[in-house]
Amino acid sequence: MKAKITMTISIACIALILTLVMFTQFKTVDETDITAIETMRETELRTELASWKEKYEEVRTTIEERESKIKEYEDELLNDANTSSILENEVKESEAYLGYTSLKGQGIIVTLKDNDIYNIEYQDLLRLINELNNAGAEAISINDERIVSMSEVTMVNNRIILVNAKRISGPYTVKAIGDKKYFESALSIKGGYIDEIKAAGKDIEYVTDDNVIVPAYDDTEKRELKYAREYIESEE
Repeated sequence: MKAKITMTISIACIALILTLVMFTQFKTVDETDITAIETMRETELRTELASWKEKYEEVRTTIEERESKIKEYEDELLNDANTSSILENEVKESEAYLGYTSLKGQGIIVTLKDNDIYNIEYQDLLRLINELNNAGAEAISINDERIVSMSEVTMVNNRIILVNAKRISGPYTVKAIGDKKYFESALSIKGGYIDEIKAAGKDIEYVTDDNVIVPAYDDTEKRELKYAREYIESEE
């Protein structure tokens, strides 16, 4: 009987303790600030949003940097292209002046002919070249042999005319590109070249044209610099 009473008291105590614990938990839940929880979640969301915004700004900054770099590369490529184009044009222009490209433009065509009494001599051609050069010729040819700085006009055995070491024969057609009116005026002036050739009993005629074609210099035997080299003042 005593043991039974003791067991009952123990169970009651345990039940009381459990009740108190449950009551305490319920009270804690009841007193918990729900707003605080919601505030805490909003803060977390704000923090997460701030984090994503920061990442977005970093990405946007990176994109802007990449775009700026691409624009810089494009500008450089454009500059390189312009530079390349300028250099290419300069090379073409230099080749044109050196005679390595065929040219077309307004100018004059002068024809010298041998006759039954007098023959055209190489000095006649040389004088004509000089007259045309003095009149501003941009390109000259004799019987389609381009006259360049290295050209030679000579005569062999008092009858064979050589231009660029190649034999040519009459009629001698001299073409020049430049101001056709100035050419005509320079050659036909009273007492000028044409009058002198005619006075010497030789045949000459000319025609101006807007489409004179002067062929390129044949560079198959182009001279190469063997002894000369670029001079730089700092070398002294």
